[in-house]
Amino acid sequence: MNASMMLPDTLKDSNSTIINNQSWFITIDVLLIICLTLAIILAIIFLFIVSIDSSCQTVPMILIANSCFSGLSLAVALLWSTIVTFHNDLNQIQYQDPTCIMRAYFIYVTFAALCYSLLLQAIYRYIIVIYPNRLSWQSKQRQLFLICLSWIFVFLYAVPVLLKVDDQICQMPLHLAVITVYNTLCVYFIPVSGIILVYIKIVLYVKEMSKNVTTANNLIRAQRELKMVHQIVILISILLSLDFSFSGFLFPDHHFPDFLTTPIKLAIRNITNQRTNTIAATMT
Repeated sequence: MNASMMLPDTLKDSNSTIINNQSWFITIDVLLIICLTLAIILAIIFLFIVSIDSSCQTVPMILIANSCFSGLSLAVALLWSTIVTFHNDLNQIQYQDPTCIMRAYFIYVTFAALCYSLLLQAIYRYIIVIYPNRLSWQSKQRQLFLICLSWIFVFLYAVPVLLKVDDQICQMPLHLAVITVYNTLCVYFIPVSGIILVYIKIVLYVKEMSKNVTTANNLIRAQRELKMVHQIVILISILLSLDFSFSGFLFPDHHFPDFLTTPIKLAIRNITNQRTNTIAATMT
């Protein structure tokens, strides 16, 4: 999708590389720009409604608004990156601009913020079901504190990632390293495992409630919160699927180490030369 994901030609200068691009790269760039723009508009409308309507300023809506704001921030960061990519693809150049690292930083930060905002929603639903009498844990002040804490964490977590970003592709190099494990642990493992753990705990709790004598209101409330957490699990699964699909859509040539790519290239070249020699010998 990115112009940097194609092999460069021999014509280069100090700042840019002229490449041979495929036309569908530009089509996908335009499609992404349209989709991201629509997502930004819808998110702004939702946040505007929540901000002016006092009935929407409850704790659950504040947590949902935090997820919406995280998604809006991610969409803005992706739109910024996609516009630069579209410009490079349209002009068939690979330009290493100085803002590349900052774009990568904000994409990692906002994606992590979105994942942790979903985790906060799941934890809040867990508290409502398991500890309904702990009102201090459900207070608006406590949830706002956790929201601020999550944003501080994602901005700090991405600092080591910022130092390791590949300035040619605006993301971390795709090879096994300490920073890769660190990024996977912070962005994927902690929030996803937390959400799944909350979901399992609520499922077991609802099953236990259905076996014991309990009020219908409590059971209905627990089942309702279970459905909400189930939707969060589906949403985080979709996000991870899209992220892995986008990351693995095309792999730049320089992502693979030389000890892997060089033998493969030599083997393909030898096979091609052998077939060419065989055909030439047959014709003569």
